[in-house]
Amino acid sequence: MAPDVPPRRFWMGQSWFQRGQEFVIPPLIFLCALITVLTTIGIVAVLGVESFRFFQSSGVSVLDFLTGTTLNPKADPPKFGVLPLIWGTFVIAFGSSLVALPIGLLSAIYLSEYAPARLRAVLKPTLELLAGVPSIVYGYLALLLVTPVLKAVLEPMVRVEFYNALSASIVVGVMIIPMVSSLSEDVLSAVPRGLREAAYGLGATKFEVSTRVVLPAGLSGVLASFILAISRAVGETMAVLLAAGVKPQIVLNPLRSVETMTAYIVNTMKGEAAVGTPEHLSLYAVGLALFVVTLVMNIISGIILRHFREEYQ
Repeated sequence: MAPDVPPRRFWMGQSWFQRGQEFVIPPLIFLCALITVLTTIGIVAVLGVESFRFFQSSGVSVLDFLTGTTLNPKADPPKFGVLPLIWGTFVIAFGSSLVALPIGLLSAIYLSEYAPARLRAVLKPTLELLAGVPSIVYGYLALLLVTPVLKAVLEPMVRVEFYNALSASIVVGVMIIPMVSSLSEDVLSAVPRGLREAAYGLGATKFEVSTRVVLPAGLSGVLASFILAISRAVGETMAVLLAAGVKPQIVLNPLRSVETMTAYIVNTMKGEAAVGTPEHLSLYAVGLALFVVTLVMNIISGIILRHFREEYQ
C-alpha cells in the first residue's frame, strides 16, 4: 500500500516571481474593472447633478424639457424644448440604418458564403478601412459631394437645403457599414459547417442555405451588429454637425436641416454661453437625455438578443 502523500500546494515548485504574480494580478485586474465602473458612476453623477442645477436655474420642468418643441436659449424667456433634438437624432439614425443595414448584411453574406478565400482576404480589410476614416472627413464629403449631387438630381423637382438630414444619413450610413459587415461576417462564418452540409444534402441551393440556415443560426450576432451600428449613428457628432446643420426643428422632409443632440452640445460649447448659465447647463441635461436614450436602446437590444439566442442556439 502506497504511503500517504501530502497534497501538493499550488505554489510548490514555483519561483518567487510566479508566486508574486498569483497575488498581484487578481487585485490589479479587479482595480481595472473597478475603474471602469467608477468612471460610469462618475459620468452619471456629473450629468445628474448639473442637470438638476439646470432645471433649478432655468425654471423649466422635466416634462416641458422633454416635450417642448422650441429650442432657443437666447429667446426672452429662453426656450429649452429638447424634442426637436431627439427628433433630429432619430431621423439621422433611422436614415443611416436604411443605408447601412441592408448593404452591410448583404456584404457579410457575400463574404462568408460566396466570396473565394483569396478575394475575401482582400475585400474584408478594404471594407474595414472605411471605419478608420475620421468622421469629420465624412462631413466634408457630405458637403462637397453628396449634397451637390442631391441638388443636381432633386433640385428641379424639390428644394434641397444645403444642410439636410438626407445627406447626413447617407454619409453616416456609409460610416457604419464596416461595423455591420465585419461583425456579421464573423458571426456567419462561425456557424458550424455541418448545418450547411445538411442543408445541401437536402437539396437546398446556396442562396437558400445562406438565408434560411446560416442567417437564422447567427441571427443573434447579426442583430447585435445592427444595434451597435445604430448606437454609433445616434452618438455621431462631427459628420452630422457638418452635414445636417444646427437648425432644431421637427420636419418630415429629409431634405431640410435638423439638429441632433450631439450637434447641439458641440455647437453650444463653441459659442458664447457663460459657465453656470442655463444655456451652458442645458448641455448636461441634453447629455443626460442622450445617455437615457442609449441606455433604453441597450436594454431593448439585450431583450431581443436573449430572445433570439434562446431560439436559435
